[in-house]
Parts: sequence; C-alpha cells; structure tokens
Amino acid sequence: MYTVYFIILYLHIFSVILSIGPIFILFPLLNKLKHQVDIEKTVLELMRFVVSLSKHAGHLLVTTGILLIWLGGWGWLDSWIVMTVLVLMCSIFFMARAFSPTIRKIENGEENRIILINKLKRSVIYYISILLIAMWFMVQKPVLW
Repeated sequence: MYTVYFIILYLHIFSVILSIGPIFILFPLLNKLKHQVDIEKTVLELMRFVVSLSKHAGHLLVTTGILLIWLGGWGWLDSWIVMTVLVLMCSIFFMARAFSPTIRKIENGEENRIILINKLKRSVIYYISILLIAMWFMVQKPVLW
C-alpha cells in the first residue's frame, strides 16, 4: 500500500511543479513582448501553451490530491483541505478570467499593448501568489478549526 501511496505522492508533487513552474517563464516572455512587436504571435502562442500546461497539470494535481486524501486517511473537512480546495477554486476562476481574454485583446489590438502586458504581468504575480498559498496549506497542514 505504501508503494501506491508514494507513487501518487510523487505524481502529486510533479503536478505541482508543472502547475507553477512554467508560469515563471511568462515574466521574460512578457518583457520580450513589450519590446519586440515582430515576435508577438510566437510569444502569445507560447504563453497560451504555458497557461494550458498549467491548467492541465492542475487536473492531475486535483486527481492525485483526492487519491492522497482518500488513501492517507485525512478527513474531507480538515481545515487545511477545505482551505486548499477554496484557494484552488479561486485559482481556477482567476486563471480563466486573467490570461486568455487579455491575450486575445493583445492579438486583436483592442487596447494599448503596454497596459495589457502590464495587466498580464500583474496576473502572473497574483496567480503565482494564489498557488503558493495553496501549496502552503498542503505542506504546512495548519489546523484552523
């Protein structure tokens, strides 16, 4: 039983890395996008890929998390589990509203590029912060009630 648990645990950790890690590449991409208009299409496609990778890694994260809770004997109403779920739900809504619509606006030239790029940069910072809060709950497992 321990072997299955540890395999799922490593898959869970791997999915955390895939969820958060690629997001950091958006910072240099946004800087390039700000200064080099000629590579805009390539950079935006790469940004879409990174957001998609993070989103799909989140599916693995949730699946393995559910299995770990079930196999680990944790209670579904433990405070750290409830808080992690709430924070991850916020990240889902945030990701859906923060990245794709703004990338689309840049492509369509709907607003000032620099304003949109700065908005994306703030969104990246907020998203990383949200995920780090969720990770803190998963690692620290604080008892809040």
